[in-house]
Amino acid sequence: MTTFFGAIADDFTGATDLAGLLARSGVSVSLRIGVPDMPPKDTAAFEVIALKCRTAPVAEAVSECRAALAWLQAAGAKRFFWKYCSTFDSTAEGNIGPVAEALMADLGATQAIYCPAFPENGRSIFMGNLFVGQQPLAESPMKDHPLTPMRDSNLMRLLAPQVSTPVGLVDRLTVAQGPDAVRAALTALGNDGVAHVVTDAVADDDLRVIATACSDMTLMTGGSAIAMPLPSIYLKDGTLSSGAVHRQTGETAARGIVLSGSCSQMTRRQVAFYAASAPSFKLDPLVLAAEGSGAACAWLAQQSLEDMPIIYATAEPQEVAAAQAQLGTAQAGEIVEKALAELAVLARDQGAARFVVAGGETSGAVTKALGVDRLHIGPEIAPGVPWTFCQSAGHDIALTLKSGNFGDTEFFAKAMSLLEPV
Repeated sequence: MTTFFGAIADDFTGATDLAGLLARSGVSVSLRIGVPDMPPKDTAAFEVIALKCRTAPVAEAVSECRAALAWLQAAGAKRFFWKYCSTFDSTAEGNIGPVAEALMADLGATQAIYCPAFPENGRSIFMGNLFVGQQPLAESPMKDHPLTPMRDSNLMRLLAPQVSTPVGLVDRLTVAQGPDAVRAALTALGNDGVAHVVTDAVADDDLRVIATACSDMTLMTGGSAIAMPLPSIYLKDGTLSSGAVHRQTGETAARGIVLSGSCSQMTRRQVAFYAASAPSFKLDPLVLAAEGSGAACAWLAQQSLEDMPIIYATAEPQEVAAAQAQLGTAQAGEIVEKALAELAVLARDQGAARFVVAGGETSGAVTKALGVDRLHIGPEIAPGVPWTFCQSAGHDIALTLKSGNFGDTEFFAKAMSLLEPV
């Protein structure tokens, strides 16, 4: 099948989030882990490439994203999407803006929108300010993120240092007037030399208005939710043929494991709820640094995977800060990721067929360790979090990669119960 739509995501959980929302419409969606080494073959109508570049050096992130773009262009894609977190996770240096400018240059695009809103998950934008639930971004738990602490809620101020040309806004009052008003506002901003445009969105209807207005743009950027309406828009206007519709299903044995490296507020709740009724083992970065993962591996070897045990490094902010103070921020994270990746391989070799992974960095480490290079998108567990089906060393497995703050308190249990045992 010829690819029509190509997306590049800055982390693995964000990629599955995007792929799951695109698949809601029934279109064929394929997710690649990293830029494929081989030329495009057997592609889907919608191709998503998952990178691990959210906190990479700017030059490295730009280079990886340009390589992904080139592969998608070779696959035949005509529309492109740069996907980043719905909480705009970045520093003043990037990587959101620099990647967007590089992709625009390669595509010859003169303007792109920025819309990380995801109302279904409590992310909204009003007058350029991003809210997490009822809290401004800078007052939400994201202010204490260990890698990208968000200390400003205004997306235009956050984006401006990252790009070389002016930043503008299409506000909620304009969006409320419909697609034609949004198009007119974008044209007026473009005539004034504004290439980077933040768009307000506080409800799903706003996303559909913006997506309709921008569906002809070569490049759009944002969180996954702004891309969600695009398949149905393309199918309705005839841009995309009905042959692109294909639903993916799959079954796996009821043996699995939960691996959590995220320390987000919601993941802390999810871990506490799940660990109260499932076998659990908590990883300590300081112990891992001193003694390695031997104790965790020995514990896992004694577990029945039919009980769906959980191994986690999820901890309270003060615990994370203490470990980072002793080990360094980067090393503390790398130690945990390495251990969880090792444990994932051990679980697979013990017969695990279902893997629930929480945290973007953890998801990247686990998928790489499992040797997964392509995911087929299956049923959605929670908004933006689907099960996916793939192979790992000849084993058929189901894998879900959960962004830290997604899902409700009972997410892990719901995920495991969603798939019927074979």
